[in-house]
Amino acid sequence: MQSDASGGLPAITLKNVHKRFGSLQVLQGLTLNVERGEVYGFLGRNGAGKSTTIKLLMGITQADEGLVSLFGEDISSSLIPIRQRIGYVAQEQHFYPWMSPKALGSFLKGLYPKWDKRRYAQLLDRFELPLKRKSAVFSGGMKAKLALSVALASRPELLILDEPTAGMDPVARREFLDLVREESAQAGTTTFFSTHLIDDIESISTRIGIVENGKTIYDGSLQALSQGVVAYRIDSEHDYPDALPGEFVRQATQVLQHMQSPQHRTLILKFAGSVPSGMPLNLGWRIHPMSLEDIFIAVVAGQSQGRNQGDR
Repeated sequence: MQSDASGGLPAITLKNVHKRFGSLQVLQGLTLNVERGEVYGFLGRNGAGKSTTIKLLMGITQADEGLVSLFGEDISSSLIPIRQRIGYVAQEQHFYPWMSPKALGSFLKGLYPKWDKRRYAQLLDRFELPLKRKSAVFSGGMKAKLALSVALASRPELLILDEPTAGMDPVARREFLDLVREESAQAGTTTFFSTHLIDDIESISTRIGIVENGKTIYDGSLQALSQGVVAYRIDSEHDYPDALPGEFVRQATQVLQHMQSPQHRTLILKFAGSVPSGMPLNLGWRIHPMSLEDIFIAVVAGQSQGRNQGDR
């Protein structure tokens, strides 16, 4: 287990975590570490286990098996003290509708030992949130900004974001993400950012984890995720073979995706070292550019394909 630069334990440790709801096995051996000061992007398809993981970190539910540790402490043994060290922004915000931002701050300051009244006022001003207007009339984006203001005013050591920018307009998203980035850089706050918006992850994360079927299938940097992943495409105007030449494909460590449409055929390969050159390009194939979202989808598809083949 790697420690942070100050010699402390990781902010988050999940080790072989299992969670079942009735007959549905949601998490099955989920393992990951988040170091102090990181902005950790947590990616996965709907139903992959992201929301359940967040609930475990917040102490809303408990693991059936495995370790859930925050700041080196088992969350089940000291929930309230740990919760006071966490800032949390959910996808849907639920405030007392009659409360204004000002009233909300007065209510919450007694719950958090490090509550910073001045910081809260600065954040409300930055987001142009009206102090005395009831939260019931706030838009979804305004409520998300209010939730982030509350979370950061508590001076958290760990900021947990659960799909916070869903439904925001582009300007509001940029403001939200800029503040998260600043908080990490200036205050050293650890951020665990769960989202399906790949662009958000790409813009602020220092490391990412991908969960699929309740397991971690990737944990590392964005650069390492894309390294060695290449998409080859050939158009239907060519009399193309069923796939790339076998002797070329065998140099790859994995075939992530193989797709065909009336217009073209695409094959996405993962290579362990340098990408070989030559043969396919000479036969009409070309290298097709890939976005981070394309790579994410290919990695998840490759994991699913490998699992299905292993089940046969």
